[in-house]
Amino acid sequence: MFQWKKLKKDDIKREILAGTTSFFAISYIIMVNTVILAEAGMPKELTIFGTIFISIIGSILMGLIADAPIVLTTGMGVNSFFTYTLVFSLGLTWQQALAVSFCAGIVYLLVAFTKLSKLFAEVVPETLKIGITVGIGFFLVLIGLEKGHLILRGEHTFLQLASLDNSLTLLTLFSLILTVTLFVKGIQGSFFIGIVVVTCIANVFGMVTPSEHFSLSGLSNYSQIFLQLDFSTFFSKSFLLGVFALSMILIFESMGLLKGLMPEVAEKQYLRAYRVTGFITLLSGVFGTSPTVAAAESATGIEEGGKTGITSITSGICFFFALLALPFLSYIPDSALAPAIIITGFLMIQQIKMLHFDEFSDYFPAMLMIVLIPFTMNISDGMAFGFVAYPLTKWVAGKKAELSLPMWLISGLFLMYLIVNVLI
Repeated sequence: MFQWKKLKKDDIKREILAGTTSFFAISYIIMVNTVILAEAGMPKELTIFGTIFISIIGSILMGLIADAPIVLTTGMGVNSFFTYTLVFSLGLTWQQALAVSFCAGIVYLLVAFTKLSKLFAEVVPETLKIGITVGIGFFLVLIGLEKGHLILRGEHTFLQLASLDNSLTLLTLFSLILTVTLFVKGIQGSFFIGIVVVTCIANVFGMVTPSEHFSLSGLSNYSQIFLQLDFSTFFSKSFLLGVFALSMILIFESMGLLKGLMPEVAEKQYLRAYRVTGFITLLSGVFGTSPTVAAAESATGIEEGGKTGITSITSGICFFFALLALPFLSYIPDSALAPAIIITGFLMIQQIKMLHFDEFSDYFPAMLMIVLIPFTMNISDGMAFGFVAYPLTKWVAGKKAELSLPMWLISGLFLMYLIVNVLI
């Protein structure tokens, strides 16, 4: 029986608030994904519909089938792979890249509906699961700091603090203080309240410059990207390399994200969530957008008390209303969203205390993930180095007995993924 069937009225209110918070935390993906796909040659005014449609379907199905508080939407990092690797590096058209995405979804589902999915989930050591969770936490903190204009690319360093004479930086600091205060005092809906208050202040004082507006009128041309998959290069080296690399990203990034967001979840529920993620990934190419993943920002809703599928269903409904309110989305400043993302990231980072720092072969691979996920801004690449390092570190430490054949297999697949990334 799904958990939401046992909920009381107050619990349902909490779930709805959590789902709304998750939506606002990830809502930036609507605009950002559109911009990234536009660089691949896809029309902005149409890809925004693909992004929203797949997010609606994915989030609602995640709630109805898996009863999990996870938002499914187009993934940051995966969309960059779609544009900059499949299209720019491999020379595929965006239509062919959509076909690559579809094929990668089929590979994902072959894993998800066989014993491989359970095997992969069971053989991954706890230390790597912790590394994934903490790495994603740092990843969120970095995203929040950047979105809030608190850090920027340095002239002589990778990053540096932004100047305090920037009004948006000051707005983020105010937003962070407000949200932290509400959160520490245990006020329900602290993230959502912070977003609403700061959005109102920013618009009253003219601190928001709306980006280009979109309208529903573009729906009449949506057929230009819907079902536009091109399999004409199916047997080419570029197409097959793209399918392999993207499959590796989706299979293991989804596993890592779901385990990181729901560390205590029952195996059956995890498996349902994993399969739903694969199915929606398959559909993303059909709907004319880049592949979907479980949004790391789902953690904001989970921290607000979201525990069931009502949270994700609410997020899906919010994406539907976003479709109706497209002209108004750009009035929500990043400064209002950043604190929820930053605080959630720090809450995930707490898991680092579970690492066994008295055993180097345990914590070194996990720390590689923790460092590389945020610094590369790529969850898949960071995970790959950790998975490759784990068996090698155990081997040289004389702890071969702790390694299983499936673990060597996973490590080998990640090594192939890294090699393929170099080749393309």
